[in-house]
Amino acid sequence: NDILCHPDDKPTIGLLLVKGKNKTVVEYSLSGYQNPIGVAEWQNQLTQSLPEEFQSSLPSIEEIEKELE
Repeated sequence: NDILCHPDDKPTIGLLLVKGKNKTVVEYSLSGYQNPIGVAEWQNQLTQSLPEEFQSSLPSIEEIEKELE
C-alpha cells in the first residue's frame, strides 16, 4: 500500500503467503488494517481438498519463490 496505493484507490484486499513465521513481515503487511483476519496453514488443506485433476496445476513453493525473485 505504501508503494503502489493512490489516494483514490479502494482499500486493498489480498492474500499474504509466507514461508515461515516472521512477525516483522506480518506487522508491516497488516499495518493500519482494522478488520478481522483469518490465518491458516493452507498448503496441505488446499491440496487435499482439490480434485485430483487440479492438484498438479498448483505451483510448488520453489516455483513461487523463483517467480518472485
